[in-house]
Amino acid sequence: MKEFWSYDSDYILKQLNTGKDGLSGKEAERRIDKYGQNIFEEKKSSSKLEMFINQFKNPIIMILIFAAVLSIFLKDYSDGIIILIIIMLSAFLSYSHESKANNAVKKLLSSVCVKSSVLRDGKFEEIDNAMLTVGDILNVKTGDMIPADCLLISENSLSMDESSLTGETFPVEKIPQKLSADTGLSNRKNSLWMGTHVISGSGKAVIVNLAKDSEFGKITASLNKKDSDTDFEKGIKDFGNLILHVTTLLIGLIFLFNIILNKPFLESFMFALALSVGLTPQMLPAIISVNLSQGAKRMSEQGVIVKKLNAIENFGSMTVMCSDKTGTITQGKVKLDSALDCNGEKSDNIGKLAAINSYFQEGYSNPIDQAILEANTNNFSEYKKLFEIPYSFEVKLLSVMVRTEPDFFGKNIMITKGALTSVLNVCKTYERADKTGGGIEKIKTQILDLFDKYSSQGYRVLGLAYKAIEDGTDIQKQKAEDMVFAGLLLFIDPLKEDIKDTVREMNRLGVSLKMITGDNRLIAKNIGSQTGLDPEKILLGEELDAYSLSQLNKKVLDIDIFAEISPNQKEEIIMAYKQAGEIVGYMGDGINDSPAIKQADVGVSVNTAADTAKDAASIVLLHNSLKVLISGINEGRRTFINTLKYIFVATSANFGNMFSMAGASLFLKFLPLLPKQILLTNLLTDFPSLQIASDSVDEDWLKNPVKWDINFIKKFMILFGIISSVFDYITFALLLFIFKAGEELFHTGWMLESIISAVVVMLIVRTARPVLASRPGDKLLIAVIGISAVLLMIIYSPINSYLGLIALPIKILLALLGVSFLYALTAEILKKNFYKHNSFSGKGRL
Repeated sequence: MKEFWSYDSDYILKQLNTGKDGLSGKEAERRIDKYGQNIFEEKKSSSKLEMFINQFKNPIIMILIFAAVLSIFLKDYSDGIIILIIIMLSAFLSYSHESKANNAVKKLLSSVCVKSSVLRDGKFEEIDNAMLTVGDILNVKTGDMIPADCLLISENSLSMDESSLTGETFPVEKIPQKLSADTGLSNRKNSLWMGTHVISGSGKAVIVNLAKDSEFGKITASLNKKDSDTDFEKGIKDFGNLILHVTTLLIGLIFLFNIILNKPFLESFMFALALSVGLTPQMLPAIISVNLSQGAKRMSEQGVIVKKLNAIENFGSMTVMCSDKTGTITQGKVKLDSALDCNGEKSDNIGKLAAINSYFQEGYSNPIDQAILEANTNNFSEYKKLFEIPYSFEVKLLSVMVRTEPDFFGKNIMITKGALTSVLNVCKTYERADKTGGGIEKIKTQILDLFDKYSSQGYRVLGLAYKAIEDGTDIQKQKAEDMVFAGLLLFIDPLKEDIKDTVREMNRLGVSLKMITGDNRLIAKNIGSQTGLDPEKILLGEELDAYSLSQLNKKVLDIDIFAEISPNQKEEIIMAYKQAGEIVGYMGDGINDSPAIKQADVGVSVNTAADTAKDAASIVLLHNSLKVLISGINEGRRTFINTLKYIFVATSANFGNMFSMAGASLFLKFLPLLPKQILLTNLLTDFPSLQIASDSVDEDWLKNPVKWDINFIKKFMILFGIISSVFDYITFALLLFIFKAGEELFHTGWMLESIISAVVVMLIVRTARPVLASRPGDKLLIAVIGISAVLLMIIYSPINSYLGLIALPIKILLALLGVSFLYALTAEILKKNFYKHNSFSGKGRL
């Protein structure tokens, strides 16, 4: 039933065809057959084989598989096997992380597997939750978990903990009443929600919606949805499509021109296919995997567990970080901030009176009394409890009578705390901290003004009163009346200690923090203001529903605080930011946060969070300090940038070589390089490329979010590819016209120049700074030197004949090294001009 909280219980009982004596056993069975069991309907998940096959549905992977098959067909088994190993390792890594993520729903189901006390055939009995049905009457008491969404019929001081569902820290009182249909979830005081539990009192309620239709069930359904592609994954696919299109076009043209020039069909076909391997960035899956695994290892050392590796690079591109309030921005723990008299002055005596009340009350353990006792420094061991009037949601007061000798003039006293208006109603006089006082009516307005003032500042405000009880008085007949108003108790859920520094640092890094909370607007404004957010940029849950998705996409860009938000609205906010072009992170710790965590590009939770929140998250913080978020952002940018470095190097060098070979094949009587030489060239240049994963990153590139920009990659590939090709043609001219090179000398000379130029220029294009001002990582530098040495060993060793190479004369070697030096110098000059007008950082120029 929709909006059942907007009807009274008699109407609902009639609509459900049930009575206050409950259902009969036969009727319950009939309804279970009709509506199904009180369980979540799990969607059939993909088989392990299907999940594994899905890892290969990617343009890059498809090109690489084709390249591997081609290499094996060309009898270059080692290169083909290497490519296949890289593909399989990448697929297994992705598969293992995806399969682990599927446990989220199972954890969610197991968290509420309990029995309930149900009225059947006129008597209460314990029945498994799965066998409950619509119209069943439940009896709930302290500690009970609610098995379905219910409407309250009756209560006796019933108080619920709904923090896991709504994010509300304080207990929620429940009262049978009729509410407006648009009442927010956290304010539906006549409803009991699945997954919440009773912290005090008792009550009866009728089941209205079973598990699959409950608010809890809506969260489960959203967790069952397939993850949408993150920005990084979309970028990889776009890049794969770019390479696929360029490769297809150039290969087709090269093959066509070779046929037109009457070159052998099979030889031309094999050459064109070999070139496709040359353009494909074979090491991209390995680069991504190494980048992410190294980043995850570094983050684990800081107490951050990375569950979904691609979340690291999403951190790098993140522009908006949304966070729940309770337990993430705040400590999620009630604290007594101040005890004030009616003038707003602090008073130790009021704090002591409150501690006596909390120390001796025996109703139930609750966060408010715990907060009072934690702030207490007094010893009450010599005091004696005389009587207690338990807390009642009708009068909203709790009173204890205590013998306090030798304190308080040796008199017995009654101490009452509760809702401020209720306390004022039982007071006759007031007392200031200096013991002066008067009639309560004189200052009631002043006290209420203080209440409004502190409530608007985000405090939960209670009142405190007391009176002396003369010896010989019948304690059992005492009531909370004719009391002395002592003062106000101010409670707050404090900010986490490092949150302000974290927000400032995030702003410096170009990431905006947005607070999303189910709490009321006053508390949300106050916490947001303390955090550094603009309290005037606020949107309420009831207002959010008035916007269409296209309108909300624009509205959210000017909002800092979302208050009185329901769980489903959190997910809607995340989607709005994503559709507005933002890369969104979300951090939360409750069941109600799970859908938003799953929907975000970067889902973050903490070690103390609900299991479902941790399972839905990509990142889990083992330490409560939020400063590790900054480490995550920097680590994300470092890994993202190093991935892009490889793409810049590989696409520009490969595009240039391919363009050169395509042109050379038109005027040479032999192939510019043999297919096996193309593959060897590609393999040798890939080894140092693999070390880019551990390369250092310039600080300038860590200042702003980094986003995929296919246009930037195209510009980079074309500019540096053409420059590479220009020097290739200079090499052709040098070999053909100066040194009169034959086929083997040409192959050897160009292969050497191509590899040396590629690894040297790799050191240049890896940074936007002058090459000597940015030190490369040690592994990259060693790899560049090592591959250069290996290349010379191959050329000047007996194995050169097996590869169709010959030993180069020294003068030719020096001439080719000179060409490589000029190429590097030209690339350095062009790079400086290129980065003046282009940037891949997402914001600003480098």
